[in-house]
Amino acid sequence: MVTISLCMIVKNEERVLARCLDSVRGLVDEMIIVDTGSTDATKEIAARYTDKIYDFTWINDFSAARNFAFSKASCEYIYTADADEVIDEENREKFLQLKAVLLPEIEIVQMYYGNQLSFGTIYNFDKELRPKLFKRLRQFEWVEPIHETIRLEPVIFDSDITITHLPEQSHTARDLAAFQRQIINGKGLSARLRQIYAKELFVSGQDADFLAAEAYFTELADSGTLTEDQFREAVCVIVKAASVRGDVHKFYRYAMKDVAAGAVSEVCHELGNYYFALGLYEEAAMWYYNAAYETSSILSIRTSGDLPLLGLSACYEKLGADELACEYALKAKEWKAEE
Repeated sequence: MVTISLCMIVKNEERVLARCLDSVRGLVDEMIIVDTGSTDATKEIAARYTDKIYDFTWINDFSAARNFAFSKASCEYIYTADADEVIDEENREKFLQLKAVLLPEIEIVQMYYGNQLSFGTIYNFDKELRPKLFKRLRQFEWVEPIHETIRLEPVIFDSDITITHLPEQSHTARDLAAFQRQIINGKGLSARLRQIYAKELFVSGQDADFLAAEAYFTELADSGTLTEDQFREAVCVIVKAASVRGDVHKFYRYAMKDVAAGAVSEVCHELGNYYFALGLYEEAAMWYYNAAYETSSILSIRTSGDLPLLGLSACYEKLGADELACEYALKAKEWKAEE
């Protein structure tokens, strides 16, 4: 049976930490808790479970904190968890079974992260696989019978274990502020972080957040350096921000660029909102229909799901088509993102 170190970074988690640690007690062989500046009873609660508690001065870098936590681990594998996660009894049993039979060549184990859509997270699925268990030390090996080379890709196993996410508050304000801080400090964002920034704006952002992001995404869209998908992500943010500001010229200029390239649900939904606000309900219904049935979302699954369906219901109510209005309202109520 392999040995596992739990590695966590925490700050002011007194309300949920015990719940998390209780759920992994007996599954892991050591607990590493790295505190980044708690002012509540977090460290006292952690001390009930482990004496391996470390302080880490927060430098606005989650990766730095997690790397520090990993450096303190001594077991064969490392399990990473956030304080607002829990593992129920059914999945504890699956975890123990996995631990008993895990082959040494497996370097990363993915587990399902569940209950995401209930809390306004950036993810478009209620349950999806995430890397959660990592081999602490990797052994490099040569592959290929001729022109030999080192295997670079990790050996990954997709388990059927589900981790339940139960946050008590949204981290949107913290995350959006962090994105802006990176931009203002001139550090920029990787393509991955740009996508996450855009997703978080659409899932949880307020009008002011879109306005704060507009200049950055406009500069990106106009740079000529983005891939087609990256350009569309930027356009979605620009169109929403221009709509908030009432800048019709910019709104149309970028929306039509997306429509000409095939269109995404986010832009079609925003066009529906625009025409609905003008009282042009047939035009709005056309764009809502395109959002729901003719296009796909790239940032928020709801812009191809319940949101345009609700828009269609509102349009047909305004047009006096009560039966259609009820039909689309029911579809919106029954809509659920596919896993």
